Amino acid sequence: MAASNPRIRPYGTAAIAEAAALIRAGGIVAVPTETVYGLAADAGDSAAVARIYAAKGRPSFNPLIVHVADIAMAEELAVFDDDARVLAAAFWPGPLTLVLPLRPGAPIASLVTAGLDTVAIRVPAHRAMQALIAAAGRPLAAPSANRSNGLSPTEGAHVVASLGEAVPLVIDDGACAAGVESTIVAGRDVLRPGPITAEDIACVLPGGGATPTPAGRITAPGQLATHYAPAKPLRLNATAASPDEWLIGFGAIAGDDTLSATGDPVEAAARLFAALHRADAAPAARIAVAPIPSAGIGAAINDRLIRAAHR
Repeated sequence: MAASNPRIRPYGTAAIAEAAALIRAGGIVAVPTETVYGLAADAGDSAAVARIYAAKGRPSFNPLIVHVADIAMAEELAVFDDDARVLAAAFWPGPLTLVLPLRPGAPIASLVTAGLDTVAIRVPAHRAMQALIAAAGRPLAAPSANRSNGLSPTEGAHVVASLGEAVPLVIDDGACAAGVESTIVAGRDVLRPGPITAEDIACVLPGGGATPTPAGRITAPGQLATHYAPAKPLRLNATAASPDEWLIGFGAIAGDDTLSATGDPVEAAARLFAALHRADAAPAARIAVAPIPSAGIGAAINDRLIRAAHR
């Protein structure tokens, strides 16, 4: 492998130490989380954060999520209200991002927040990201490790295929368990559906749950109308494939590939981006996807598919 290509190292103590050294030196590293692989940098280093934007080709008005070790580290960066504390206690560590007021004087680069007075923050559950935060000793800004508007990576190979030499090191710890990006909540508004469903949130918030928020001003990651997109045109709610389509099935609709032969939406979420990557690499000119029920985590799957199909 040429020296300019990214190094892929299996998760372990030596790989984390190397990644932490790169982070402390102002570099970027691809690392898995329980949702997707992230492209991490020191959230307080504006030059390092700029390298994330450059590697992804990401619009500067699109904020980044800051990953921290625990709620104590989160409170050094953000101001929590009662609802935020309830949600953090219920779902952290895990795939929930809270958009909270930025604490005055918090050591977060303005590029991370896209100049907003709020910060998107979460405590990840994955061992690799937690180990990297601990070893680097810094909060890590980490959007998905792919080109902006491209398919999110759920395997180390997806990172390399999307970013190539733009990322120097990929920590490979296998496929991501959840397979879709974290749920994002601001106050009681769901800005992006994800593995933590609105029903989950309603069960823990006193007096009711969160509500979906229509698209508008970009206040958190994942709100662009076109996002998570394959290179090929994508047709939704397909019950059969046209001659030039690769059909991704679900349940009774088998297709060329399937998100879940048993109709399990959790399995479908975990397989979503890997299936789209395979479809993009298939010989067919277009992609079709079978209908996915919108209940529970199906809302997150359909959110990603609608954005992927928006061209």
